[in-house]
Amino acid sequence: MGKIKKKSKASSNGHGPRNGSGPGNGHVERDHVGRAVPRADMGKADVGTAALGRSVERSSTGSPNPNLRTYEIPDYRLEHPQFTVRQLTEKDKSGQEHVHYEVTGDLDAPVPPIRDSKYLDKQQSIEIYRYMLLNRRMEIALENLYKQGKVVGGVYFGLGQEACSCASAYALDKDDWFAPMIRNQGSLLVRGFGASDTMMQYMAKADSPTKGRDGTSHFGDIEKRNMVSPISMLGDLIPVMSGVALGARLQGRNIAVMTYIGDGGQSTGVTYEGINFAAVQNLGLVLFVESNLWAYSTPSEMQYRCKDLAERAIGYGIPGVIVDGTDACQVYDAAHEAIERAHAGKGPTLIEAKMMRMKGHAIHDAASYVPKPMFDFWKKRDPLARFESYLVKDKKWLTPKENEALIAEVENVIEAEREIAVNSPMPTPESAEGGVYCENGCHEIKPKYGTPKVKKGTGACKETEADVHLK
Repeated sequence: MGKIKKKSKASSNGHGPRNGSGPGNGHVERDHVGRAVPRADMGKADVGTAALGRSVERSSTGSPNPNLRTYEIPDYRLEHPQFTVRQLTEKDKSGQEHVHYEVTGDLDAPVPPIRDSKYLDKQQSIEIYRYMLLNRRMEIALENLYKQGKVVGGVYFGLGQEACSCASAYALDKDDWFAPMIRNQGSLLVRGFGASDTMMQYMAKADSPTKGRDGTSHFGDIEKRNMVSPISMLGDLIPVMSGVALGARLQGRNIAVMTYIGDGGQSTGVTYEGINFAAVQNLGLVLFVESNLWAYSTPSEMQYRCKDLAERAIGYGIPGVIVDGTDACQVYDAAHEAIERAHAGKGPTLIEAKMMRMKGHAIHDAASYVPKPMFDFWKKRDPLARFESYLVKDKKWLTPKENEALIAEVENVIEAEREIAVNSPMPTPESAEGGVYCENGCHEIKPKYGTPKVKKGTGACKETEADVHLK
């Protein structure tokens, strides 16, 4: 099991280093039931589902105050980066002020190993690695198509976040639902979409999922793949997915519904409303907070005050957990346990995945505001390179020759998918009027899991004072 951060009622005021400081005073190593564990024994502790449960206990610090409660946030990471980003203002010769950022801290720390998964076997690990390869190669192809002038609009990348997108979606069962955001294109591949679907979508081709009516990732599939379309208004997917879980419950099923939000997007009011609704209704929401350090050009130090966003789970009364978002095994294990909780009817889980957005907000953004040493630090923690080394060198589940063959196979798949996208026709002008209105027979809304149970009324309702007043 990883480190468990023990948090008292007196919370951090945000002045410590960001993206996960190492445990200091006030932090106690504990196992999943709250027992103190010596540091040397932490690697032997259990990482079971109970670790995701919220622990509320009387203070174990010897405080005479009987009303002091402590909370625990499991932290499965094998490193806790120690650096801080500061905003600096300088004047040029003409007196014009210019803002830039500076990063300080231990930027030469060694790269940690991949944590062994409690659940993944050899074949599953290789499958996740292949999806991560497909994700990376697809986005490289998209960037080249953009530079060739074949993309309509912009392109959004998930470089550095492939482990989070692919391993999280891989943990879902067939009947579970998901709703990706713009950087989770790998999750679409895991759930059965082809790379050509995403390419054609960005190229606004007639064969794209939206038939050329949208040039970004606004498409879904509620019939076969249980995917809700991304919503540009950040945070809005959270109450929508909570509603999906509620709808399934009314049909007699407890399902997991997974979606994502960034460290910037989680600041929206609808994020709070959606999580709170899921918490109160005990719905199976699995929310990944992709803490990638930058909300467009705003560093996390200027976005929120708490040190770890997983701490916000305490306020919602739900389990929260921290993982290394560049470690596919950590991401999968946390997702798997949260999904199991959802299936058991135990409610939502908030998972903070810490990592780095390795490109700008979109292809038009060069991310010149990000200090170069920060990029260098996270480049060494490339999720794809780390997982490749883990499978080839550490576990020896792939020989170098088998790995080369797998990479070649993925490149051939992406090239074939690119050809499909390039050769797809543009939509005809007259096709623009189709699909605007919900015409007869365009789609039928029906229960997916069963007919909701409703109570029969006892007859006419009595008129209340409020009814009379409203008249």
